[in-house]
This record gives sequence, C-alpha cells and structure tokens, in this order.
Amino acid sequence: VQLQASGGGSVQAGGSLRLSCAASARTFSSYAVGWFRQAPGKEREFVAAITWSASSTAYADSVKGRFTISRDNTKNTAYLQMNSLKPEDTAVYYCVAKESYGSTVVRTKSPDYDYWGQGTQVTVSS
Repeated sequence: VQLQASGGGSVQAGGSLRLSCAASARTFSSYAVGWFRQAPGKEREFVAAITWSASSTAYADSVKGRFTISRDNTKNTAYLQMNSLKPEDTAVYYCVAKESYGSTVVRTKSPDYDYWGQGTQVTVSS
C-alpha cells in the first residue's frame, strides 16, 4: 500500500494543523494506522495510532490532550488533528500502516509497521 501524507506547514505556537494520510489500498479499512515524527538531530518517535476498526487509539504523553487521530475508511484516509501546537512539535511527520484486520492491539513501535509515507514537515514558531 502507498501512503501519501499532507497538510504540514508553518504555524505559530498555539495554532492548529490537520495532517492527512491518504492510502492507495482498497482494503485500507483493514489497516492499523499510526503517526511518527522526527525532529532534526533526534530519534524518530511515536505520536499516535489507531486500530483498523477505530475502536482504540493511543498517544504519546507529549501530545495527549492536544492531538487527535481519526480515520475515514470511505475516503481511505487517516487524520491527525494537532491543536495547541508547540515549538517542540516541529518535525517531519510520517504516517504508517500495517494490515491488522481483527487485531485489537494498538501498535506504538515503528518496527510494527510495514508501510511508511514520505513525510510532511511541520514547523511551529514561538
């Protein structure tokens, strides 16, 4: 499956952005989806994840209460709504996916995912 992330940009602290992850797979509804990010000079880190059925989600502590992951299987697209953005949220954001039909496990480790998008840059200025 191919993943196309979009929606990144530059915003001031306190602002909002919504990232989209469009998938090519017709069976997108069977895939768990996640978001990871990597800032310059830092390791890649988990941001958020959602199961194939959208029954469960998980968030990094650093974004809990500010970010919301969701999906619209009719559009083969997942979203990451980012509110109250902080300069430390500046990073390249990657959407990821793994075929996980029937699983209730929310996957938060990068090796768990088989498919990666190209990344979209988010820059938050103070």
